[in-house]
Amino acid sequence: MLKSEWLESRPLEHAVSLAAPLYTDPQVLALEQRAVFGANWQLLGPAAALAQPGDHVVGEIGATPVLALRSEDGSLRGFHNVCRHRGGPLAFIDGRGAKALQCKYHGWTYTLAGQLRSAPEMQDARDFDMARICLPAIRVESWQGLVFGALGEAPALHEALDGIAAQAPATFNPPLQFSRRVSYELDCNWKVYVDNFLEGYHLPHIHPGLNKLLDYRSYTTTLGRWQSLQHSPLEDAGGIYGKGGAFYWFVYPNIMLNCLPGRLQTNRVLPLNAERCRIDFDYYYAQGADPVRGEQDQGFSDEVQAEDAQICAAVQKGLASGSYVPGRLNPKRESGVHHFHELLREAYRKER
Repeated sequence: MLKSEWLESRPLEHAVSLAAPLYTDPQVLALEQRAVFGANWQLLGPAAALAQPGDHVVGEIGATPVLALRSEDGSLRGFHNVCRHRGGPLAFIDGRGAKALQCKYHGWTYTLAGQLRSAPEMQDARDFDMARICLPAIRVESWQGLVFGALGEAPALHEALDGIAAQAPATFNPPLQFSRRVSYELDCNWKVYVDNFLEGYHLPHIHPGLNKLLDYRSYTTTLGRWQSLQHSPLEDAGGIYGKGGAFYWFVYPNIMLNCLPGRLQTNRVLPLNAERCRIDFDYYYAQGADPVRGEQDQGFSDEVQAEDAQICAAVQKGLASGSYVPGRLNPKRESGVHHFHELLREAYRKER
């Protein structure tokens, strides 16, 4: 499935893009669910959704359904959203104030600590000990009003997010308030969307409106271990974003933090299949923010996403056509793409 030449690490000056089958093969996506998504932190939602005991949010980490909740003692907890009876879900959607977690299939009920409390009509099952049945736990942490979850051996969360809040104080100090979620579905592999996010090379050709707001000549990319930052001064952006700079962080493997003065937009890229993905956009604003500004922000974001959706779908067709072979990357403009690809190649090599 994975050819050795696809996994070779190359310096940026000699780098080529990923091989086309890595964007089209369902077996590659199955591998990524384990080795990429399942091995790293995933953004689950706003901490405000977990304000009180019993509040919970649902999500996925790789192929594993999960939920995070506020427990009765006030701590954050997370579990597999998979009943130990026959695999039913404990919750379909986010919720508030639950007293317990009850499977939607057969009614088995767990405490907010994940311990089985009730199993209807199981009195005839011999050697059935409810005290020994618990939901598998996941790691859950909060950061700057966001909740993240991880399975197994993900790196420390502070390593993945190191330095982000300090570099964008106009976004993170004071903390912003969650406003809304908007989701988009695109006809492309999840990595096509991430690749597109990670470079400003396409701005003059795909995003005329956004290109007017950003200073392409001053556009820079800075790389870390698990993250990359694209930064640009804002050009005459007072009507929508105010004055200052645009900070576009990518946190491997699928999290984007778009930071502008008084505004945060988080993106979570989730594969639906090998050639289709969903992007969840969560919007955060300062307390008392002008609602008209939020409507303008939404409209502009919809415009940019429509432009990205069109080009990403076209790229996916090109990758699936049989015509494409890996092309050379632009060292000046595509260092973020190379950084992402090298992290993926590292994960692929480990799995192989």
